[in-house]
Amino acid sequence: MRLAQPLLVAATASLLLLTSTAESRTRAECERDYKPQVGQAGKDVVWVPTPDELVNKMLTMARVTPKDFVVDLGAGDGKIAIAAGKKFGATALGIEYNPEMAKLAQCFVQAEGVADKVKIIQGDIFKEDFSKATVVTMYLLPELNLCVRHRLLAMKPGTRLTSHAFTMGDWEADENAQSEYRNAYLWIVPARVGGSWSFRGGNSDFAVTLNQTFQKIGGEALVGGRKQPLIGASLQGDQIRFAFTDARGVTQHFAGTVRGNAMTGTLRASGATDQEVSGSVQGALAPAPWAEMADGCGRFYGK
Repeated sequence: MRLAQPLLVAATASLLLLTSTAESRTRAECERDYKPQVGQAGKDVVWVPTPDELVNKMLTMARVTPKDFVVDLGAGDGKIAIAAGKKFGATALGIEYNPEMAKLAQCFVQAEGVADKVKIIQGDIFKEDFSKATVVTMYLLPELNLCVRHRLLAMKPGTRLTSHAFTMGDWEADENAQSEYRNAYLWIVPARVGGSWSFRGGNSDFAVTLNQTFQKIGGEALVGGRKQPLIGASLQGDQIRFAFTDARGVTQHFAGTVRGNAMTGTLRASGATDQEVSGSVQGALAPAPWAEMADGCGRFYGK
């Protein structure tokens, strides 16, 4: 026993040292096994890293906080996911198709000391499930953005999406910015609101018909048997606003939250007390062709 105990302690110490060494590899040590080259071919894109300043701009535009789950599509060397965890405190996942690049990125995760928050996996962005993300980041190509768009639009309203350089076709960005002559774009997934709605509460009931294309909305209100166009209708995530003129000629302002087939909010007129109102869809929500898979994208999904 006198001999075995020191040997056990020594063996344990050696194991801990090996584990510590493996986990504390520097970025240079990570690149000894595999060092990517700018412009190298990938599955659907070539690899070009996003500059650090633009990474910070994208994550700032998306208002990333420690409460967020950030998913980076086409993670490359993992720099966006790592920045989300290290600088913004978020939980992050990077999805990278190239197995060698994914291994390098995960090594960088260890080297940067964020393995408790960040993970890089080898996978195909058209097959992996990222529906639980609250923020999605991308540096893909226009066609790839367009072909993943319908999946993004199916995510929870309010999910923030940010892209380096490329847009999403006719889905206009909610915000854009520049850094070192490079563009960053931000979209906020809109709730589905197209259709006929009936509202109750306050001094009078009213109905609203909404038309929708992405986050752009419009329509008309039916009040006292008369139709009135909606004024200043806007939708950001699950937050909706519009105004209309009631039967007395008074402008009523509605601000509310969309929850599936229901809305709750307040109706406000100048000089009057806010009224709590609630609305529900009559029948079903209108079809949303703008949220369907774009033509020619089936090949990415094996269709």
